[in-house]
Amino acid sequence: MTITLITGANKGIGFETARQLLALGHVVYIGARDVERGEKAAAALGARFVQLDVTDDASVSNALATIGSAEGRLDVLVNNAGILGDGVTDGPTALRAFDTNAVGIVRVTEAALPLLRKSSNPTVVTVSSSAGSFWAVTNPDRPEFGLPLALYSASKAAATMLTVQYAKSQPGIKFNAVEPGTTATDLTAAFGIGRAPEASARVVVRLATLDADGPTGTFQDENGEVPW
Repeated sequence: MTITLITGANKGIGFETARQLLALGHVVYIGARDVERGEKAAAALGARFVQLDVTDDASVSNALATIGSAEGRLDVLVNNAGILGDGVTDGPTALRAFDTNAVGIVRVTEAALPLLRKSSNPTVVTVSSSAGSFWAVTNPDRPEFGLPLALYSASKAAATMLTVQYAKSQPGIKFNAVEPGTTATDLTAAFGIGRAPEASARVVVRLATLDADGPTGTFQDENGEVPW
């Protein structure tokens, strides 16, 4: 039985990733900041709920302690929680974007490491973005070239770098970042773009279900590794 935690999983890609991993037999914990929404999502899927705000150290610590007490280990962590950080580009907005999209990864991963080390096949997947790829944002042929989301892009570049650095420092655990594809979620509603979350979740699920000899330290989309 595979024990999985997904942050920000009460909607969008996280919710659909939970659905697909449950179908594969995982025990899935839906981490969500809002208790009511998280419990509703977990009930709809048949998952388990744990209150988890990636910007709050105590919330993160309590969430992982709850999972540890119930399961004794964690096999898969999906760092999915994220915000767009659009609107006014100023210090407070930047702090919020980085606190959620990058520092939140550090909080959750550090709290999860003791439980991941107890797994026979520990895996961490971080939902990043090609908007944080230097290759993509400097290529006029790519849609990221004209994307007006400086703080989102910068924080996702940090998320991918954290993934690579964790892969280097934790050789017994697989760490991979994923570009799930442009998806129609609350984040992209203002742009009116994106495919169904089900399709993008499949990309996340592929990296969340790697064999023990699977890759680590990579940044991938549905077609393989992405330059960044």
